[in-house]
Order: sequence, then C-alpha cells, then structure tokens
Amino acid sequence: MKNIQKIILLLLFTCLVSPISIAQKLIYPEDEWETIQPNEIDLDADKIQRLFDLSFVDPATQGVTLIKDGYLVGERYAENYDEKSYGTSWSMAKSFYAALIGISIDLGEIDSLDDKVSKYLSYYNDERKNITIRQILNMTSGLEFPENEHESMFFRYDQAKYAREIGLEKQPEQVFEYNNVNSMIIGEILKSVTGKNADILLEERIFDKIGIEEYTLWRDEAGNAMTYCCIDMSPRDYSRFGLLFSRGGKWNNEQVISNDFVNETFTSYWDETPGWWTNEKRGYSLHWWISKNDDEGTIFNASGKFGQYIFVDYQNDIIFTRITKYHPMPGSIQNWGFLKYIDVDNVDLWITILRGLHGIGLIDLTSDITTPNTFEDGESKEFYENYGAIMDAIADLSNE
Repeated sequence: MKNIQKIILLLLFTCLVSPISIAQKLIYPEDEWETIQPNEIDLDADKIQRLFDLSFVDPATQGVTLIKDGYLVGERYAENYDEKSYGTSWSMAKSFYAALIGISIDLGEIDSLDDKVSKYLSYYNDERKNITIRQILNMTSGLEFPENEHESMFFRYDQAKYAREIGLEKQPEQVFEYNNVNSMIIGEILKSVTGKNADILLEERIFDKIGIEEYTLWRDEAGNAMTYCCIDMSPRDYSRFGLLFSRGGKWNNEQVISNDFVNETFTSYWDETPGWWTNEKRGYSLHWWISKNDDEGTIFNASGKFGQYIFVDYQNDIIFTRITKYHPMPGSIQNWGFLKYIDVDNVDLWITILRGLHGIGLIDLTSDITTPNTFEDGESKEFYENYGAIMDAIADLSNE
C-alpha cells in the first residue's frame, strides 16, 4: 500500500513540476548553434521558405538566418558566401553600443537615462546643457542636423572631435532626427564614466558573455570607437545579440543587461518617424526601430545602411537576421590614404568619387584604403520595396 502511495505521489509531482521545468528551460547557443527542423518547433517550413525567398528577391542579399527559441531553424547564403562570411553592420552598431548605456546604469556608473549629458561631459555645459542621455538615445536631442545626417563624419580623421563640436539647433524633445552624432556621443559618455573605449567595453560586457568571438570593431584614424556604425561579423553572431534582447537581457544564468532596460527599449517612444524608403509606419526607442506594431505582431529591429537588419519578435522568441554582400578588408582602423585631403560633405558624391576612381584604376578600394565599404552589389533595392511583405512574413511565422 505504501508503495502505491509513493507511486501516486511521484506521478502527481511529475505532472505538476515537469511542465514548469521544461517551460523554464531556455536554449542558448554554445560555440555553435543547435539546429532543429521547423516541424519540431511548430513552424511551417513553407512560411520560412517564403520569407527567405522574399529576402533573396534582392540580389544584394548575402545571407539570412532564422532563430526560434534559441535554435537555428534555417539559413541561406548567396553564392560564394557561407555561415562564416562577415557582413558589416553600418548603423546596426548603434543598438549594440546603446546597450552599454543600460549596463552602465546597472553598474551604477550612470545614474539614469534622464541624467543630463553635461553631468558626464563637461563640454556640454553650454547651449546643450539640458540634453539628456534618453534624448540622445531617442534621437530627440535637437543637435545640429544637416541633410546628410552627419554621415560625412565617417570620412573624418577624428570623429569624436567632430561630434563634440556639433552645437544645438532645436530645443530637445521637439522632433525626431536620425543624427549620427547622437550615437558618437554615446562613446564619449561611456569613456567618461569607465575610462575605456566603448569597443573594449562591448567586448568585455557583451561579446564575452554571449559567445561572440569572431568580429571586427572599427575605429577611426584617431583611435575612437565608431559607436554609430561598423561592426563586422557573421549573421549567426549578429543573431546572438538579437537573442540577448529577445530574452530580456539574460544569457544562460546571467543578467547581462537589465530586463528593465530591455523592456524600455522595446517600448515605442517615437511612433512617427520619417518614411524614407518605405511607407510602412515605424517607431523608435533607445536606438532600436519598431518595424511592425499591430494586431499581427510586434517586431523591433536594429538596422543599418544598405539593408542590414536584426529583426526581433520577442513575444515569440524569433530572430531573423539579414545582411547584404560585403567584401571585408584586413584591419580595424580606418585609413583613407591620400583621400583624407578631399573635403566633401555630400556623402553620395563622396561615394560616387570613390567608385569612379576605383573604376578607372586610380585607387583600389580593397587595398589602398582601410575602411568598411559596401560596393554596389551590396546596396538593397527590392528588399526595401518588399519591406512590408517581409514584416508580414516574419509575423506570420507564429500564426497558425
């Protein structure tokens, strides 16, 4: 009789406890991602096929990676590329470096997102004295905003110096303006409170924690971390960063970034951003974009020039990463060679000049300069045209 009672109690315990234990077990990649078939994780292979096909309508696509519940569900690469081929982030890097602000708050190095930047950067004790860190991260600082969004900073020897000298144009909090100087100032704040370059912090505080080992973090010629752009790695590794945010900042048993900061990031702050290449309604918060926010789903993304994306559907623990064709060069510090003496503020004109000189053989963009560089084969067109359909396809992965 006692044995029967023990068996009954054991069965009851198993029924009550096991589902909870299973539900709480989250999968994280180790050195490699664990793969799984779509049907094993309640995904429709045809829907994945459609998402991948839509992405590869654009010949600029180098690779896509789909992660669900911590598993690698699928990936596809263009000819001559594979899972180890690097892409370059361009502005996706903004989301990486913004996360370090959250970590500095967690560690007590920064008190609050609502602190004045001038508390940490004395040279902001001028007309810019009321700008907050939150406004920097939300692109509402009111700093001078030329038509080129300060992309011309990319061609400067000392980009931190360039950013420090940008004054106030509007009162903070009045308008959303996608200003690269805001993101460069992040590195200045982080260096002030830690004494370290932001790229070193990124390695120590995020990459080492989530297993990103192969990458390039670009600096300008003066040695400043380019905190508004330029992290090279594979789409699988970009996806690790997406998974970190999908999991509320936690990796295995360590809270790398506070859940509060992640939740605030995934709360739309600015709901009406410029359309540029799409008519789809988008939002913005703490250096992340909101790609889709409707009855069909909520999708956030880190995005970069020419069509680099880490899409995160955190409600369904889905990460979809897409990068465009990239031809990496040796080195991690920009060197413009004799081109540094050409002073052009129009970025599109500068790119035209570079490609023209390359085309006639006066320079070789793969050897005469050292910098991240996307050639024409990596410039998106069809991906932007199909952006709405691609967002719907990501959301549809979780619909029955």
